[in-house]
Amino acid sequence: MEEDANATSKEDAFMKRFKYYKSNKPKPSLEEVISVEKHCDDKITGCPPLDITDDPRTDLLGLRSLKEWQLYSFKGHPGLLFIKNPFTDSGQRYWIRKCLEEYPRKPNRLNIDIESNLQDWWAECFRNNTCDKQLLKKLRWTTLGYHHNWDTKVYSEDNRTPFPNDLAELSDVFAKYLNYKHFRAEAAIVNYYHMNSTLSAHTDHSEVNLEAPLFSFSFGQSAIFMIGGKDKSVEPSAILINSGDVVIMSKEARLCYHAVPKILPSTDSPWEKPEICKMNDMNIDISNLKYLTEPEKIISVMKQNVDNQEWDRFRNYIQESRINMNVRQVLNEKQSSLQ
Repeated sequence: MEEDANATSKEDAFMKRFKYYKSNKPKPSLEEVISVEKHCDDKITGCPPLDITDDPRTDLLGLRSLKEWQLYSFKGHPGLLFIKNPFTDSGQRYWIRKCLEEYPRKPNRLNIDIESNLQDWWAECFRNNTCDKQLLKKLRWTTLGYHHNWDTKVYSEDNRTPFPNDLAELSDVFAKYLNYKHFRAEAAIVNYYHMNSTLSAHTDHSEVNLEAPLFSFSFGQSAIFMIGGKDKSVEPSAILINSGDVVIMSKEARLCYHAVPKILPSTDSPWEKPEICKMNDMNIDISNLKYLTEPEKIISVMKQNVDNQEWDRFRNYIQESRINMNVRQVLNEKQSSLQ
């Protein structure tokens, strides 16, 4: 009997920690949550600056110079990498707005499709200049490119729509920075969290290509991110993710259980401090772009976002929500389709 109890205890290690951090009464202690700001040398390692040259696409995509990026790895979690907020404040506004205003439009898939097939969720939320708060809270996810099938966990060619060029370009910058030269952004899940939201324990194994990394971009309120091992008996680590932070799951980390047990109020609001827009002086060399064909559209949105009145609806949403974009490659390097 004692052996059975020990076995059950080991199997439940992940879920015990999940329930601990999820709890509101009593509230969990955050002392063991890993934060790159605290420089937990026994748990994280700051990676030395990579031998890189700057990417001319960073300004356009709302990113700081690559030479300013801070990269970390985690002891006990091979393949897990973390980049501390490489986004400019204007960049955060741009990607928050894209995730709310554009990515939930058709033909992309939404969790609310089963009850109402809205062509433009964000516009519908503000129809007749009134805010439908109930509809605003209903959106939990939207999928892009190859659409994740939540029932079968299998991708298919007949469940695929064009992948956003700007998000593909953004992902390519990160892939090149980390020397993933052949990475292609082919599928994404955008998750929308509110202050009482959670994401249960799961692994990401639906893609044909499990060697390619998964890029996770977070904006808005903070979150506790848990990651363990390939089964739930492994004691997980808890990591604090703030707005703008990027988590990369590669190699072994891709098949490890991970979850989000709690959303936390952010101690900072970087999207509230957009820099003076320098887009007018930007010299864009189209030859540097891999996916974008109309960079002027990004510049136009960046300029609009500097206007706080224009930004107001997006501000109200993100002040009490978190958005997370998960981008992955589905196919193997030499594949052009699942068929």
